[in-house]
Amino acid sequence: MEYIFSDRLKELSGNSIREIFKLVSSSDFISFAGGLPATECLPIKLVERFSAELLGSDRAAALLQYGATEGNPQLRRLMTQYVKRAGIKGVRMENVLIISGGQQGIDLAMKAFVNEGDAILVENPTYLASLHIAKTYRANPIGVNSFEDGIDLDDLERKIKEYRPKLLYIVPNFQNPTGKTLSLEKRRKVAEITARYGLMVIEDDPYRELRYSGQPLPAIKSFDEAGNVIYVTSFSKVISPGLRVGAAIAQEKVIYKLTIGKQAEDVHTNSLAQAIVEKFISDDTLDKWIESCVPVYRAKRDIMARALKEYMPKSFKFSVPEGGLFIWGQFDKRSGIDAAGSFRRAIENKVAYVSGNDFFSDGSGRDCVRLNFSNASHEKLAEGVKRLAQVFSQK
Repeated sequence: MEYIFSDRLKELSGNSIREIFKLVSSSDFISFAGGLPATECLPIKLVERFSAELLGSDRAAALLQYGATEGNPQLRRLMTQYVKRAGIKGVRMENVLIISGGQQGIDLAMKAFVNEGDAILVENPTYLASLHIAKTYRANPIGVNSFEDGIDLDDLERKIKEYRPKLLYIVPNFQNPTGKTLSLEKRRKVAEITARYGLMVIEDDPYRELRYSGQPLPAIKSFDEAGNVIYVTSFSKVISPGLRVGAAIAQEKVIYKLTIGKQAEDVHTNSLAQAIVEKFISDDTLDKWIESCVPVYRAKRDIMARALKEYMPKSFKFSVPEGGLFIWGQFDKRSGIDAAGSFRRAIENKVAYVSGNDFFSDGSGRDCVRLNFSNASHEKLAEGVKRLAQVFSQK
């Protein structure tokens, strides 16, 4: 049979990281491609205990039934307090939608605001799934330049005027893929500039709790006086990606539209998973768990950074992030190294990464790589970098 796919999907290729996962199942393969939390930082015993408590309680039947699309009321109420740690105040339950992972928040926001052909602004480079989602809605993602302290405000304003975009997508803390952190002043300015032009903002903030140095900064949403910022957070990196629980915080009218969009996607977020997250954040359990995981991630970051400095070609430059899960590097253009073109050689050498071109709206960045340090063991971090160095030393 000849399948006639929708215009929305027929030209769309798969997410490159999801495709890489299919290649790296063997035990001797070392992957720096995905954003997987460390296995030792998955709270298996706590999840087991909380699940047993919940399923042995008088809430068990309700947790196995259909629930409200907006989410578990107890968790929504807790989220109004939880987001205060990001400097976001004055949040009521009506401003909270529980979502199936942070990525659904991005999808719902684009579903609510983006029409075919609309321009949206993204950081250059940006989280590759945001580009995938934008293309699903047949939007036109436009990259905005960035510096070490985050997005270029002049370029942001210039492109707002030139393209009249529907929204800006931005990751302020330990940005995926670069690891950059948006400065305090730029957070204020992004809120101010976007409000002035009536531009919606998706502030994607899944990594803020994974800080290894420096001081935490308030969210862009904390400076939002116009109601144009949708704050999206997730528990995938600090509890478990398998639970698929996150939250979107926005004005009530926006939450209403996101809720309508969610009704057509999955009805509601997994009720048992919501209740497990509720257990984590109802007291200091999550804080203690994060406190135990931060040294694990810091050590892995530092091991990878030392290995990159020792083994990689001198033409490779990288920065060490203050937090998050990724190190971003770039080869000097004079080296002639094509990270995208070298990927198959890396697979043959049983090591994986994500080439920079997957993160740029225009497909540039073939001289860049994103490396995940959180999931591999200490030994595999060093060995994997050695394998990468062998790949990039070949001509």
